[in-house]
Amino acid sequence: MSKVILITGASSGFGKAAAVRLVAKGHTVYGTSRKPQQHPTIHFLQMDVREADSVKAGVEEIIEKEGRIDVVICNAGMGIGGSLELATHEEIHAQMQTNFMGCVNVCQKVLPYMRKQRGGRIINLSSIGGVMGLPYQGFYSASKFAIEGFSEALSAEVKRFGITVSIVEPGDFKTGFTASRMNSQATIEDADYGKSFRRSLGIIEKEENGGLAPEVLAKMIEKIVNSRRPKLRYPVANLEQRLSILLHSVLPGNWFVDVLRGYYKV
Repeated sequence: MSKVILITGASSGFGKAAAVRLVAKGHTVYGTSRKPQQHPTIHFLQMDVREADSVKAGVEEIIEKEGRIDVVICNAGMGIGGSLELATHEEIHAQMQTNFMGCVNVCQKVLPYMRKQRGGRIINLSSIGGVMGLPYQGFYSASKFAIEGFSEALSAEVKRFGITVSIVEPGDFKTGFTASRMNSQATIEDADYGKSFRRSLGIIEKEENGGLAPEVLAKMIEKIVNSRRPKLRYPVANLEQRLSILLHSVLPGNWFVDVLRGYYKV
């Protein structure tokens, strides 16, 4: 059955790959971007997920045209690399406002319509960094940890309305995210953090540039959209990263931190 699907951050990366795949499967897909976009099969809306009024206007436009929203995929996000100590208020605000509050804004504006129709599916993009705190990506991890907690609580609250919530946890993927990451100049230039950060960043970028294709994640999203009983969490990563999630759950905390320090050469 064809569904009406809203995907935030659909102009590139995961969002675009998912949108293209879901359209090809016969769904009606609305994608959002902060800048105007055109696509032959994706209906693009100009939306800034950080602004509640912008989200409200976009959701209302879909409801006016389609009468419903069956699935929302909260994908819009960005990354800032650097030391937690040296992060500026502006950097922290940008990270949390886009990744976490953007997800919250979209869910809050869509949920009244899903409750009214007594059904819907919410798919929130977290990260392997939402399962473990990644060095020099601490506020990115914090934003994704927040999505994990928000989504788990939301799942408990809305299940009785026929609404399901799923969390997708990607590992390293080859997307434009790597090139668009904002890196703290203060950290790069710092006598204590600089060398360690540059070394760690080189490892991060190498892993991302050699990562999985976004179409792999798009296929998983399609599976969740079509599932009769979707799970709460879906890790999507290579074997090594899936093993790291397992290690995180079984190793003593200090041991796992040492594993992270060794891997990222911190």
